[in-house]
Amino acid sequence: MIQVENLTKYYGNIPAIEDISFTVGKGDILGFLGPNGAGKTTTMRILSCFMPATRGTARVAGYDVFKDSMEVRKRIGYQPENVPIYRDMSVSAYLNFVAQVRGIDRRERKTKIGKAMDECGITGVSGKLIGKLSKGYRQRVGIAQALIHDPEVLILDEPTIGLDPRQIHGMRDLIKNLGGQRTIILSTHILPEVSMTCQRVVIINEGRLIAVDTPDNLMARLQKGTKILAEIEGPPDDIMRELKGVPGVKNIEKKDAKSENTFTYLIDSTIDRDIRKELFAAVSKNGWLLTEIRQIDMSLEDIFLKLVTEEKD
Repeated sequence: MIQVENLTKYYGNIPAIEDISFTVGKGDILGFLGPNGAGKTTTMRILSCFMPATRGTARVAGYDVFKDSMEVRKRIGYQPENVPIYRDMSVSAYLNFVAQVRGIDRRERKTKIGKAMDECGITGVSGKLIGKLSKGYRQRVGIAQALIHDPEVLILDEPTIGLDPRQIHGMRDLIKNLGGQRTIILSTHILPEVSMTCQRVVIINEGRLIAVDTPDNLMARLQKGTKILAEIEGPPDDIMRELKGVPGVKNIEKKDAKSENTFTYLIDSTIDRDIRKELFAAVSKNGWLLTEIRQIDMSLEDIFLKLVTEEKD
């Protein structure tokens, strides 16, 4: 559905992005991840035909964004970081205006507007002024305007920025519900958004591509050995000494004290297998009380920081 090859954009002599390449399949939700200033918005603007690239190619639904920009625009819905809404208009009036700009036939507008409002959960506020809505509802109106012409591709640039936790949760559910029938690119610097919403992730930093893969594959590639968290009641010095003797244990760090004689231990293993049985046996042999034991996977934040560090080394 989307093919990007060696996409590069310079502002004067300063590169915003360099040689970015990735693909997005039909119905996929792709997370475009990077810190502020990494080049995410620049890439989104090129894909949405808002600005040209310096070099490279990008195709959406088989159409070149440079040579066939009008065809591409018919097939994409774009919500920029700063949503283009008119606060003195009601929700329904604004969406009717957008439908007119999009060239939607008058006989179809009511149906298209109703469908977009229903999908975005804003039917109940259709008569309210946009300026009177919460930030969460304004973001939903922004997505509704991107959906008004029923596009094949949806590009969302930082859709959860400025939202509170409840609104963020609602936005995640909305985006997941919009996926499947549509291809979605979700740009964000908020790591949980990608891991909770997207099947694949593109990670960029300082305008350069770092990785393209699923979060699970990235974790498997970067995670050497395993990490286990255990909460044990017993003499900490003896526990540390005993667990260090378990085959495969590389390092143990004593963490928080749960009570006078109960501590949390973070255990690093050098082998890519679950050693919790061996740890449990060592604890039981000494008559200590094991109240919790679980394996800890790398978070997307861990993956991002490790990839950025490797790139600089």
